[in-house]
Amino acid sequence: MAQGKSLGLMDLVLFNTVAIVGLRWVALAGHSGPSSLTLWLLAALAFFIPQGLCVMTLSSALPKDGGLFVWVSEAFGERQGFLVGWIYWAANILYFPTLTLSTVVFGLYIFNERFAYLEHSQTFAAGASLTMLGVALGCNIVGTGTGRWLQNLGGLAQWLPSLVLVGIGLVALIAAGSATPMPAESLVPTFSNLDTVIFFSQICFAFAGLELAPVLAGEIREPRRTIPRALLVSGLVIAAIYIFNTLALMWALPPGKISIIAGVNQAIAQAGAAHGLSWLGPPVALLMTLAGIGGLGAWLIGSARLLFVGGMDRLLPPALAWVHPRWNTPYVALLVQAGLAALFILAATQGSSVHTAYLMMVDATAILTFIMYLYLFAAAVKLCRRIARTPDAIAIPGGAAGSVLANGIGFLTTVGAIVLALVPPSDTGDKTEFFLKVIGGTFGFVIAGLILYWLAKRRAVR
Repeated sequence: MAQGKSLGLMDLVLFNTVAIVGLRWVALAGHSGPSSLTLWLLAALAFFIPQGLCVMTLSSALPKDGGLFVWVSEAFGERQGFLVGWIYWAANILYFPTLTLSTVVFGLYIFNERFAYLEHSQTFAAGASLTMLGVALGCNIVGTGTGRWLQNLGGLAQWLPSLVLVGIGLVALIAAGSATPMPAESLVPTFSNLDTVIFFSQICFAFAGLELAPVLAGEIREPRRTIPRALLVSGLVIAAIYIFNTLALMWALPPGKISIIAGVNQAIAQAGAAHGLSWLGPPVALLMTLAGIGGLGAWLIGSARLLFVGGMDRLLPPALAWVHPRWNTPYVALLVQAGLAALFILAATQGSSVHTAYLMMVDATAILTFIMYLYLFAAAVKLCRRIARTPDAIAIPGGAAGSVLANGIGFLTTVGAIVLALVPPSDTGDKTEFFLKVIGGTFGFVIAGLILYWLAKRRAVR
C-alpha cells in the first residue's frame, strides 16, 4: 500500500470513468439499433442509479480499505464477506480477457483499416492481450501513485474519442441524414425479440463498477466526502457518454454494418473518409487503446486489493498480503491476479472464434458481477438503520423505506439480468456448449470460493 493518500476527487472521477466506460459497449448498442437508446435509459434508472445510491451510502458509513469485502462482512458475517470478495475477484479474472480483446482490436485501427483483418486472428489477439496485461501490471506494481497516472491517462483518453464520435455523427447527419432511420416506434424495445431481451443484461453490465474505487479507500483523501462526490460527477458523465455516443454511432453507420467490438473505429474510419476526415482514425484509435490499458490498470489494482485484504485476514494464503519492499504495493496479489488472467486470455483465444469467446466471457463475467451486486443491495438494506445512526454517513432519502425501495429495484433488476445472461445469443454456434461453459465457469468459481473458505477455517482450528 502506498504510504500517502494519493487519490483526490478528480482522480476518482477519472478512475470511475475509465473503469466503467467502454466504447465497445457503445458499438454493441449501435449494432442493436435505435431501441438501445431506450434500454440505456431503463438500465440507468433500474440499475445504475440504485447501484450509485447503494455504494454511496455504504462507502460513506464504512469508508474502509477493502470496500465491498468490509460491507458484506458487516452485514452478513465473515463467510459471506469472503465469498463476495472472491466472486468479485473471479469476475475480474474473466473480465480481463474481454477488456484486452476489445482494446487490442481498437489498436489495429491506429493504422487505419490496413490491419483490420487481424480482428479475427486468435494469435494476434492472444499476443497483444498478454503484452497489454504486462504493461498494466508493471505500472501498478510500481505503486498507486504511478499507477494513478495510467488510470488518469486512460480516463482523459476516453473523453476525446467520445467527442470525436459525436462530431463525426453530427457531420454525417448534416451531410446525408442519419444512416439509421429512427422513427418513434423504432425506439421501443421489441421484448418479443430474444436478442433484445438478452442485450438488456449486457447494458446493465456496462454500467457496473462504481463499487471499485471504495476498495481503495485507504489511498483516498477524505474518503467519506470524496467518494460520494466522485460517484455523482462520474455517474452523470458515464451515462451521457453512453447515450450520446450510441446516438452518434447510428447517425454515422447503419446497425447491420457496426461491429460489436470495433464499431466506433469503423464509424470514424469510414464516415470520416467520406467527409474528408480520415486523418482522425489513427489518433482516435490510439486514444481508445490507451483508455483500455488504463481501464485494465484500474480493475487490476482494485481487485488485487481484495486479495490483499483476504491475505491480511488469513482467509487466503498469507503470501497474498506481502507488500513490495520498495514500492509498498501488494505485488504478490497483483502477480497472482495477472498470472491467472493470462491463462484465461489464452483459453479465450483457443478453440473458439474471437467473436464467440468474447461473448462467452462477457456473459460469465456479468453473472459473477451481478451475484456480487445481489449481496451489495441486500447489505445496504440490512445496514440501513446503522447507516442512519452513523455521523456524516449519506442515507438514501426516505430512511429505511427509501433504502428498501431503491435497493429492492436494483436487486430485482439484477436477478433479471442474471437470468438473461444465461441465455445464449442467436449468433453463437453450439448454444448448448455456450450455456454449459458459461454456467460451469461462473458457478465453478462460487463453489471454489466456498471450498477455500472451509479450508481456511479448518487451518485456523488446527
